[in-house]
Amino acid sequence: MMTLVAVVSDYLLHPFYPQFFELRFGITDPKVVGYYFGAICFMVMIAFPFWAYIAKKIPELKILVLTQAIAGVLALYCFGTSSYLSFWIASLVMILFKGSYLLVYPFILRVVKKEEHINTIGLLSVIVHLGGIGGAVIGGLAVDFLDPRYIFLIMALGDFIQMAMSFYLLNSNRFIIDKVEEKGIVSQEKLSNNRFIFKVGLLTLVLYFSDFLIRPFFSTYWEAISIYDSKLISGTMYAIPGFVALIGLFVNQKREMKNLYQGISSALVLGIIGLWLQASQVDVVLILGRIIYGWAIFQGMVRFDVLLFEQSHPEAYAIDYSKIHFFQNLGVLLASLSVGIIVDEEGLRMPFLIAIGGFVVILFIYYQLFNQQIKRKEALLKT
Repeated sequence: MMTLVAVVSDYLLHPFYPQFFELRFGITDPKVVGYYFGAICFMVMIAFPFWAYIAKKIPELKILVLTQAIAGVLALYCFGTSSYLSFWIASLVMILFKGSYLLVYPFILRVVKKEEHINTIGLLSVIVHLGGIGGAVIGGLAVDFLDPRYIFLIMALGDFIQMAMSFYLLNSNRFIIDKVEEKGIVSQEKLSNNRFIFKVGLLTLVLYFSDFLIRPFFSTYWEAISIYDSKLISGTMYAIPGFVALIGLFVNQKREMKNLYQGISSALVLGIIGLWLQASQVDVVLILGRIIYGWAIFQGMVRFDVLLFEQSHPEAYAIDYSKIHFFQNLGVLLASLSVGIIVDEEGLRMPFLIAIGGFVVILFIYYQLFNQQIKRKEALLKT
């Protein structure tokens, strides 16, 4: 529930940054939108490793009570300010504190059994997608029918709800907190497999770069090729992968994930097909491509996370995941800094074409880095 609330708050503006800056500050330059999105990604990129380090000394729930309270206050300030510069500074500092909610992810995986990781990771991934759906729909309604600044009131409400839930858990379940406070006995550095983390990190860097390259201007692209001008419909189109992820979670729970490596290959190929269909500039074909792409990105991201936690130790989950998260957000940052320039120079279709190239590169690098593991797994399954 905490993750769902957090993701809804995060995704309220994701599909609508271009519209938000135009309606709130009169800014229409796509490069400005890209730079702001990049600044947000940079803050998240440095926030999670920082909070993961702090969590080695202080239990996660205690951190969340304080950080979400501060984030909520800053969201209220963003609602009230009319200064463009003040908005930039306050909103980015807000992201720094909001980013602490990511500690919940490794925290949950540490307190569940190892054999439950696949279903837990799938469930958390679906929650993220559901949050994306809720955020996109609520954000669309706010942009359509309210002043866009009211989005920050909703964000503040989400932060205060997380603060209250963290405080409740902190005072109601001493066993989990005692377990958290015992960590740090074993050296985190000795537990981490940095070579493996670098491999997964490199692949997910390109994956997240390609995925986030198509996000900031997706709603604008949809409105340009379709007959619909409703932000609610645009938000729904943006959220299609979230609906597909629900189906993916159900399917994954009904079948055993025997070969993670082969599953990643299949997901990447489907991702290429889905991106190509979305680049067709035909609304019906785009919807089909969005569905295929949603399945591919869900299955790919879940399997990469499962690979990471299979190679990690419970005491090192937060640190190892923060390293992978750094790579992922570096990819998001690079996408954000370049997407405004790409759209300005080449148009709204080009991000999809570049993303296709990104997926092809991932597929090639993946087989170069994990060729031995893929062959070993296939031979083991045959026997």
